[in-house]
Amino acid sequence: MITETLKLVATEDGEQIAIWKIFDNAKNSAIAKRQNILLTHGTFSDKRVCLGIANYLAKRGHSCYIMEWRGHGHSPIPKVKFNFETVALYDFNATLHYLFDELQLDNLHCVTHSGGGICLTMCLVQNEQHINKISSISMLACQAYGAVMNPKSYAKIMLIKTMTRLLGYVPAKRLRLGTINESYQMMGQWFNWNLNQNFKSSLTKQDSKYTKNFDYRQHIHKVIVPIYAISAKGDNVIAPPRGCKLFLDDFNNSANSFRKFSMANGDLEDYNHSRVILSSNAAKEVWPTIAAWIERHSENSH
Repeated sequence: MITETLKLVATEDGEQIAIWKIFDNAKNSAIAKRQNILLTHGTFSDKRVCLGIANYLAKRGHSCYIMEWRGHGHSPIPKVKFNFETVALYDFNATLHYLFDELQLDNLHCVTHSGGGICLTMCLVQNEQHINKISSISMLACQAYGAVMNPKSYAKIMLIKTMTRLLGYVPAKRLRLGTINESYQMMGQWFNWNLNQNFKSSLTKQDSKYTKNFDYRQHIHKVIVPIYAISAKGDNVIAPPRGCKLFLDDFNNSANSFRKFSMANGDLEDYNHSRVILSSNAAKEVWPTIAAWIERHSENSH
């Protein structure tokens, strides 16, 4: 039977984030060494986007943890506005410290969707002590500065940025992007990274422990964890396959692997941004490849 438990973890800047543990009581972990898996959603969503694959992995005998960003799902609404970097440097860092220091997990694999992969990357680049403790990473539909492929896509993102600035938020429900509206404060970083084709920090003065004007793109090669990057042919705006490949290539690790799911490649559909992680077809053909990546990079696999 699948069991879910909730823990609220304090961040260094005085907020709280929800971390869910999902595991199957019926599985005998003595059969094979139980792997620990951290799953994280992206913008416009919460734990629900990760729950299907978490249950799937739990039924395979693994222990899964889903972290919900501040202000998302069961994480309390924070006192001040935040952006990708806040989530990366405080929420992700607090989660990794909780898993490694408090729970003392001896292995960890990360599975991220969209902005979850961006935030994990920023966290690891700025907190290198975590890197060697992570066995593998699977990134679904993740890119930070490769959404602009031509003048048309530049114009589209510029238009969305302008509308978001005027409204003050992205109306995710109305646009069918997800269940949670994101503020301009949050999305402004993503718009700028893609329009300028860079990956630069925009830390505020209270983040004094971190370097100002930090260029993440120049440092992501430090993340030497094997990465499996999944892209979706029908993901035309947020994480087009070419952008996902560009992001992966900058890690510059021959152990990394890239896959585009499309009908042309023999897959069940040309997935869009959300269906590549949460759909019946993804359960049939995407999730098993992630399980295989995790098992391939587990200590007990030879």
